[in-house]
Amino acid sequence: MPDTLLFSYLILPLIIILARISDVSLGTLRIILFTKGLKKLAPVVGFFEAFIWIMVVKQILTSVPGLVDFKSFIAYVAYSLGYALGTYVGIVFDKKLSLGNVLIRVIVSKDCDKLELTLRENNFGVTTVDARGKEGEVSILFIVIHRTELDSVIRLIQENNPSAFFTIENVQAVNAGYFTGYGKQSAFDKFNQMFLPVRKSK
Repeated sequence: MPDTLLFSYLILPLIIILARISDVSLGTLRIILFTKGLKKLAPVVGFFEAFIWIMVVKQILTSVPGLVDFKSFIAYVAYSLGYALGTYVGIVFDKKLSLGNVLIRVIVSKDCDKLELTLRENNFGVTTVDARGKEGEVSILFIVIHRTELDSVIRLIQENNPSAFFTIENVQAVNAGYFTGYGKQSAFDKFNQMFLPVRKSK
């Protein structure tokens, strides 16, 4: 009896929480991979997500006979807690993996030579377009980079033009263009390029 109680009130809830964290994290990762354009890898992740989810539900249905008793309540709480924690872990995965590319659109005053030069000196490709804003002529800088380099570019923008307005968007696919940092990429980024090859211009 003590072993049965230990399993029902401690071991089983822990199994449910850990399994739920795993499958929800994989679900979040699957969505991230799909939005990043990794459509070949997302179904593989989805397979393991569904497999773990089925095993969790099966374990609950076979180990918890009642629907309203205390044992069932603990299992349901563990299931919900695992879902919440899995969502958080999935968000952390997204930040740590830094998969894909992003577009930074910077709007600055007409005189943006210093910022443009600084970005180019740090080997970031920049395309500048003249435009007109509410207060007169402005320049729009378009920068497409690997997501792992985002913090570095933002730092350069803020150091050289603190009042610059900029937006950041995800990019699903890139063809040609200039990119840097290939030798410093993580294993995940290299795996990313196996599915989304990016050609560097000379």
